[in-house]
Order: sequence, then C-alpha cells, then structure tokens
Amino acid sequence: MYAIVEIAGQQFKVAKDQKVFVHRLANDEGDKVDFDSVLLIGDGDDITIGAPAIDGAQVGAKVLRHLKGDKVIVFKKKRRKGYRVKKGHRQALSEIVIESITASGAKKKTKKEAPKKETAKKAEPKKEAPKKETAKKAAPKKSAKADDLKKIEGVGPKAAEALVNAGFESFAKIAKADPAKLSEVLSEASSRLAHLVTDTWPEQAQLAADGKWDELKDLQDKLDGGRK
Repeated sequence: MYAIVEIAGQQFKVAKDQKVFVHRLANDEGDKVDFDSVLLIGDGDDITIGAPAIDGAQVGAKVLRHLKGDKVIVFKKKRRKGYRVKKGHRQALSEIVIESITASGAKKKTKKEAPKKETAKKAEPKKEAPKKETAKKAAPKKSAKADDLKKIEGVGPKAAEALVNAGFESFAKIAKADPAKLSEVLSEASSRLAHLVTDTWPEQAQLAADGKWDELKDLQDKLDGGRK
C-alpha cells in the first residue's frame, strides 16, 4: 500500500517504513505526528483518489531528527549598478519515518466549539429621556501603521501578513511572543508556512524595536534563513 500525502506544503509518495525528508516540522524529535491531507491511496489495482483529500484517510509518522540540507548559493547582480549580493542558504529539514497508512475511519483534529451563550431576557422598555443636543462624533483615530516585519530574517510577505492578522503587527509584540506561538500562527494561516523556524524572531524583533539596527545586522549575518 502506498499513499500521496501533503506534508508542510509538499506532496510525497510514501509507503510504510519509508524515510522521508520534509520541511522542518514544529514537533520535537521522537514525537509522533499524523497527516490528514491524503490525496491518493493505492493498494495493488485498487486506487482511491480524494477530492482533493480522502475523507477519513490518515498517514502516521514519527520524527527521527532535525537537520539542515546542502548549502545553496544565491547570487544577485544588477548590470551597471554596482550591485552584487551573494548569500548562502541551507534548508531546515526534518527526517520522518512512515509508520502507518489508514485508508478510512481516522478522526481529523477539529477545533472545539465555544459553548453557546444563553439568550438574555428581553429588557423592559426604557423610559424616554429628555432629548439633548446631539454632540458631534469625534473622528475615529487611525490605527497605527504596522512595522515592516520583513526586516526580521526568515519573515517573508506571506508570513508577515499572517502575523499581522493574528495581532502581531509590531516588533514589540513579536519580541514578547513565544516562538512556539508564532509557529502555531503560521501553521494555522497556511500549511506552506509551517516549515518556518521562529526561534530567533523574538530576539531580532527586540533589537528592531529598540532601534539597534547595527546589532540586528550583525546578528542576521550569523543567521541562516532566521536560524542560528
């Protein structure tokens, strides 16, 4: 039996006991993790295709270790501008082993619904108060502009948008946030952001909030995609 499953924004063809390298997962080494986005399951001549995912199907795996991939050199140049930038990148990866493939009957993790509030009793009609001169409404204050979160190494446009939507629109708020909470926000926003590692984001955000740009640049020169 084999399956095609989506893991951290990528699709893999997997079978039981197979080892796979995927984008870095937020789980610790030794943790077991289930993937519900199973697109296809094949068992001999019997093939089941989802629309897009198969309802009740699940792939169970275990995280063996976290590691970095081979180094890739990224070189940018603009003619007649004197612009040359050379950077290295090593993708953060996780090695997992497939332990089980369930074709049906698996329960998907669902968010708990908040209990419904009881409807309040109808209030008695209030007596009309004497009319007062209507005061002019003050113009609503404009909301403060969000910080440019892309100055944090490892934060792209999509990640910045997800953080702002979750209420982390400033360097100060990210500096006080738990990296695990930031990873949770990104995972809920999109599976394509689940591989981002947020361990150094609060430290970078604190330097940016304090206006210590030189120290931030020195720190980022030692990082690789936002990771130490």
